[in-house]
Amino acid sequence: MFGISTLGWVHTIGSLPAIPAALYMIARHGRIVPRSGLGALYLVSMLIGAATVFLVAHQPVSYGIGIATILLLLAGYGAERILRPSPAAKYIEIICLTLSVFLLMLPTVTEILRRVPDGHPLVTDLKSPLLLGAQGALLALLIIGLTAQILYLRKAGQGRAKRS
Repeated sequence: MFGISTLGWVHTIGSLPAIPAALYMIARHGRIVPRSGLGALYLVSMLIGAATVFLVAHQPVSYGIGIATILLLLAGYGAERILRPSPAAKYIEIICLTLSVFLLMLPTVTEILRRVPDGHPLVTDLKSPLLLGAQGALLALLIIGLTAQILYLRKAGQGRAKRS
């Protein structure tokens, strides 16, 4: 179904829980919350997806996305452990994990448009206006969302400084 191999299904199903986990945390908390149950689910699902992409990908860009995703996850989840709780660690965490969500959604949207409906996909060309528009919309959401997160973090930091 959808031209996906058995290993492709392992990749897809393994990484699938990351999407609702990310969407819920962003809607609820405005960010990925690493030290939470959903944060752990997001990490494990993302690592499954990023690791298995090397086994199912057919394009070099997929390997780059997989490597970048793993590095962003390591930096995002490890920032506070390495730098101790600090403003710098929080910025690194938020930026890295938000970028990891973008790297999750970019191939997800691309693959959905290239495979659905089964046998007659909405997009057959990587330069399709629909695909480029969807990818552009994801980029716009990344820029807006990351800007909002950074501004919120900066404002929260200023509020703490004034109270001190």
